[in-house]
Amino acid sequence: MNANEITFDSLLQAVAYLVDEVAAIKLLVENHQTPPLVKRVPIGIDDACRIIGKAKPTLYALVRNRLLPCYKNGKKLYFFEDELLEWIAKGKKKTLLEINAEVEADYKKHSKGIRR
Repeated sequence: MNANEITFDSLLQAVAYLVDEVAAIKLLVENHQTPPLVKRVPIGIDDACRIIGKAKPTLYALVRNRLLPCYKNGKKLYFFEDELLEWIAKGKKKTLLEINAEVEADYKKHSKGIRR
């Protein structure tokens, strides 16, 4: 709709058109807006024990064997909560259905070249 076409009779239609255009622009801006960055705060060994649910000696053993993500500054160990939760999630045991699906996929992949 051009500004030249607006008359008093078509004013309501022009306002409705502008409202629709503003809503569309607002939707585009909201979809492309990045979420605010969350500041990661390091936590100590006690909080890490509470999050993981293990005792301090177990945590020290996991760190010593390089199984647990941590940061060392001097004599203190630091952890990030999101890394600990990700570490816990990686330890998920596979269900029988997942194991069977992997075996079947692996079998199909290797059996394509076999001729009988």
